[in-house]
Formats: sequence, C-alpha cells, structure tokens
Amino acid sequence: PLAALPPTLIESELFGHARGAFTGAVADRVGYLEACPPHGTVFLDEIGDLDPLIQVKLLRVLQEQEVERVGGTQTIKVDVRVIAATNRDLEKDVAEGKFRRDLYFRLHVLEIVVPGLRKRPEDIPQLAAHFLRKFNEETGRKLKGYTPRAMEELLRYRWPGNVREMKNVIERAVVLARGEYVDHDDLVLSRLT
Repeated sequence: PLAALPPTLIESELFGHARGAFTGAVADRVGYLEACPPHGTVFLDEIGDLDPLIQVKLLRVLQEQEVERVGGTQTIKVDVRVIAATNRDLEKDVAEGKFRRDLYFRLHVLEIVVPGLRKRPEDIPQLAAHFLRKFNEETGRKLKGYTPRAMEELLRYRWPGNVREMKNVIERAVVLARGEYVDHDDLVLSRLT
C-alpha cells in the first residue's frame, strides 16, 4: 500500500529515479509506471493517502501519459492504465482540499464499491476456505476445514480490519491449530469494533 511508504520513496517507486538523485541512488532505476508493459495496468492501493506532490505527478501521467524520473530531466512516454483503491471518502477529501479535484475526476472513470466484509457475510465461508488452502500450502499443513463452532464464530465476528484481518486470523489459526480442523480456540479475534 502507498500509505506504508514515505512520500520520497513512493515517488521513486512509481516514477523511478536518476543516478545521483539522492544518497544511495547509484544507478538509474525504472519505476513501476515505466516498467509496466504497453497497455498494462498498475494497481495503486490507498490512493487517498497520496502526498499532494505525488498527486500532481500522477495527474501528469494520467493526462500526458509520460513520467519523469526523480532527479531526471528526460520525459519518458508510458502507456498505462491505473486502478486505484481507497477506503477513504474521496469526494469528502476533495471538498476539504485534501485530495486534488482534477486527479479525482481522472481516476473516477469507473467506480466499484465493495462493501466491508461485515456487510457481506455470505462471502466469509468462501474467503475462509481460500485462506485455509493458501496457508495450508504455504506451511505444509493439511487442515481439512473449520469446525462448525469456528465457522459460526467467523460468521458472527464484525471484521473491523476487513479481509486483511481475516487473512491474518486464518494464517495464525493454520499455524497454531492442534487438530485436523481449525477450531474456535485457534481463532484469535480482536476486541476492536
């Protein structure tokens, strides 16, 4: 996620940098936008937390289809589609001056609203099965599924951390489970609401 990186690192990751642009930049580096193949797609998570300076540069990419590496002087053409995600209310952020209006409208071509996991409990069994398969494979475990009580607890829980939280809960359960099935005692659920 973009929010996990400091603005200077985000800029270098997205747009690349020229040799000597900053301490440690010993060679030119291609950024994600330039490295993307023609007609390719870049997914930007947590776009709502993007620094205003980076917003301006991203707007240029969307409008002009070109990037300039950090510390560079050469303009590089790119052909990239951007898919962005956020849990923020971008319209509110635009109204409050926290997110660029022009960038918002450039990004807002097609909006897909995915409600939080608590509002779609029918997805919980499928996601739980998916994560169980994934972590069984990664850890070499051979857990067969969930006990009825464990599944009941997964369905009843409010999931304040959404799907990311579920992924972590299932991973922990797969590692800690003592039986052939994940049981309710194997689930470590937060008390946050």
